[in-house]
Amino acid sequence: MIFFQFQIASLLAASGLVFAQDAAPEPPGLGSMLPGLIAIMVFFYFLILRPQKNKERAMQELVSNLKEKDRVVTIGGIHGVVTNVQRDREEVTLRVDESSGAKLRVSLSAIARVVTDENKTEGS
Repeated sequence: MIFFQFQIASLLAASGLVFAQDAAPEPPGLGSMLPGLIAIMVFFYFLILRPQKNKERAMQELVSNLKEKDRVVTIGGIHGVVTNVQRDREEVTLRVDESSGAKLRVSLSAIARVVTDENKTEGS
C-alpha cells in the first residue's frame, strides 16, 4: 500500500499537478494601488472641485458687478431692487416693497442671483 501511494505521488509530481504552497500570499503593494488612487483623484477634481470653483468665480463676478436698480433675489428668496451698494461694509440695501418703500440691508453674500429682463420673460 505504501508503494501504491508513492507511485501516485510521483506521477502527480511528474505531471506538474502538485505545487508547493506558500505560507501566506503577499498583500498588494502601494505601487499597484497608486494608479487607481490617482485616477480617483483626477475624477474627483473634474467632477466636483472644478465646477465648484467656476461657480464661485461666477458668483464673485456677479457681486462685483452689482449696481443700483438691479433686480436681485436673495438666498432666502426675497425679491428686491438694489438701492445702495456699500462694498467696504459688504452690504446691499434692497427696496422690497414699491408702495411703502420698505428696505432691507443684507450682506453681499446673501445675493443669490440678479434677475434680468430675459429671466423675467422666460418665467412668464
